[in-house]
Amino acid sequence: MKVGIDIGKGARGAPAMMDLEELLATRLLVQGNSGSGKSHLLRRLLEQSAPWVQQCIIDPEGDFVTLADRFGHVVVDAARTEAELVRIAGRIRQHRVSVVVNLEGLDADQQMKAAAAFLNGMFDAEREFWFPVLVVVDEAQLFAPAAAGEVSDEARRVSLAAMTNLMCRGRKRGLAGVIATQRLAKLAKNVAAEASNFLMGRTFLDIDMARAADLLGMDRRQAEQFRDLQRGSFVALGPALSRRPMPVTIGDVETSARSVSPKLMPLPETSEEAREAIFQRGPEEIRQPARRYTPPPPTPTADILEQLSKPRETAEETSQPLFPEIDTVERERLLTLVMSEIADDPELPFRTPAVLYQDFLVRCRIRRVPGDAVDLPDFKRRLAIARTGVSPETAQGETWRIALDLSKGLAEDIQPIFLIIALAAVEGRPCPANLALARAYGSHSANRARRLLTYFEERDLIVVRTDLTGKRIVVFPDLGCETAPDQPDRADEATLPREAAE
Repeated sequence: MKVGIDIGKGARGAPAMMDLEELLATRLLVQGNSGSGKSHLLRRLLEQSAPWVQQCIIDPEGDFVTLADRFGHVVVDAARTEAELVRIAGRIRQHRVSVVVNLEGLDADQQMKAAAAFLNGMFDAEREFWFPVLVVVDEAQLFAPAAAGEVSDEARRVSLAAMTNLMCRGRKRGLAGVIATQRLAKLAKNVAAEASNFLMGRTFLDIDMARAADLLGMDRRQAEQFRDLQRGSFVALGPALSRRPMPVTIGDVETSARSVSPKLMPLPETSEEAREAIFQRGPEEIRQPARRYTPPPPTPTADILEQLSKPRETAEETSQPLFPEIDTVERERLLTLVMSEIADDPELPFRTPAVLYQDFLVRCRIRRVPGDAVDLPDFKRRLAIARTGVSPETAQGETWRIALDLSKGLAEDIQPIFLIIALAAVEGRPCPANLALARAYGSHSANRARRLLTYFEERDLIVVRTDLTGKRIVVFPDLGCETAPDQPDRADEATLPREAAE
């Protein structure tokens, strides 16, 4: 259903209409200096769209709580625990209730954490409750700052992640972000870049004017017009507004903010009574007892010594670990089993590391491997070792440990080849044939295997020699061992196509 909402007057006094359905799909960014009319614009948008779509307003100053009296929004006081905010956000999506999240009275850190918790609660709602919601964030630069400020790193991280989820991934979950900021330079670029609709108000700094003009597709000379915009006037662009930059004057609103712009008032005449009242104590102040700081009595030395002499083991014995301990031996056994299953796949050399890693994670879940998942670099290293098929007895030896250390300086894709040859030397087996090495590398070219051996030799890792019968022997000087003479693979090469043998 297509719904157009009237936000004011456009060019030549014609109504400026915003396609609400298109807005839900493409998001909106509002920019303007303090006093340019951003909050008035947001209020007009919220009032006009209230009958058509569920709304959630992140309100850092408590200006939008007056919507509750006229349009039935539920005011959620953010002075709660993060777990409570997450639960409330989930219920709001379930029951499709419009809300105003009032962050007034919280410090900057608490505001960022509370907003992040509420947005994450809406984002993580069950799929069956992914109804469309217009999520309006006033003063968005507070919740998605472009640079670190006086707030803690943790608060900035969680808040920026929640805002990024809202603008980048929220559309598929029904969340349409509408963010307003005083300065584009203060807003994180990855958050601002996801908006396709823009309403640019009055601004004075060159960097903000240039960035606003760039977003609207205007040249630098046209950017000067942002200085001359009146309060409540904006330049609109976007699929929900206009395909070309269009001046818009925001219309009137039905509700008003609790905070108002300062007005000039004449000062009263200063009389002698007023002068005396400033310094004279009133009756109520006289009745109040004078507050004097009384320091607490000092702790007796005997009590301090008794506290210090108490053993800490008593407290440690009663405390219970937050998470159950992980049996590292059992974890390694299961990981080795999973890696062996993957290494036995005959098509392993011809599958990409990303596909193999996903297969590995699935197998770990099937085997119930405890602990955190192995990351990709660790997986590649474990896979290179598993592909050699080294026995537990050989793996415990000092020679094999040196071979593993030598392989760390090689690229990840050729580490398995080096270790396969090294294992043959450690166990005194013949050097693998060229075609076997080529297949282990994911190729059918015997020349590729020869080039790998040449590369290892150039790195002073191996020395290739031949015996009296012309058979190849690979010597590992650092390991103090060498392979047995290889088995020639000329017969195998003769059966391959010419381009594969070359």
